[in-house]
Amino acid sequence: MTATIERGSATAPIKTSADTPAKPAPRRSGGFLGSSNGKKAVMAVTGAAMVLFLIGHMVGNLKAFLGADSFNEYASFLRTMGEPLLTYRVALTLVEVGLVAAVGLHMWAAISLARRAGKARPVKYAAKRKSQASGYAVHTMRYGGVIILLFVVYHLLDLTVGVVNPAGFGSTPYDRLVEGFAPSRWWVTVFYVLAVVMVGLHLRHGLWSAFQTLGLAGGRSYRPLKIVAAGLSALLVIGFLVVPVAVMAGVIK
Repeated sequence: MTATIERGSATAPIKTSADTPAKPAPRRSGGFLGSSNGKKAVMAVTGAAMVLFLIGHMVGNLKAFLGADSFNEYASFLRTMGEPLLTYRVALTLVEVGLVAAVGLHMWAAISLARRAGKARPVKYAAKRKSQASGYAVHTMRYGGVIILLFVVYHLLDLTVGVVNPAGFGSTPYDRLVEGFAPSRWWVTVFYVLAVVMVGLHLRHGLWSAFQTLGLAGGRSYRPLKIVAAGLSALLVIGFLVVPVAVMAGVIK
């Protein structure tokens, strides 16, 4: 569509906005995984994998209450599962590699989403707004993650490899468990408790965020899902803490 302006015998065509083709909207690179929804999906899947691992690990730890033989048999099963199709410790190694990948992807998605949120709102609000993610768990996510990472490294060196455990590498898993949380090594138990509590806070926040992302946390389901997130987190924390506390108290010896 064009318009003309008459000046004597001459006319000059002028282009209007209708003549200008619309520019295509910029596309984000990276496809689905590059989008916010894709990163949230990665966090949900990897988070679910880690929760399943925590549940299985907790159940296995509780076998210590059944005695040394039961706990050692559980530890042996982890290394021989999949036989004879798979050789010794192959299945466990695959689980460990998958868990490391899940943790890495989970951290990548979380950092990417945080950076994207920061770029979308470069100027802080004049008045502070309280969001649903402003609880104590969120404020400890950064430092809690560092504590958990350090704990996992030490935990593997202590109870899995045995290089920092008084019982040594050649001992049984049950002996390493008892020696690792002996009363004389109370500082290890304190570190363990702190790390497990941080895991619980992360888990509670992660579950609640997942419920919100799925659009479930609203109306009548708000309070029940809050209880589910807090209850499951508390159950895992208690399940992981009863073993070292029992060793400290002499119940497991």
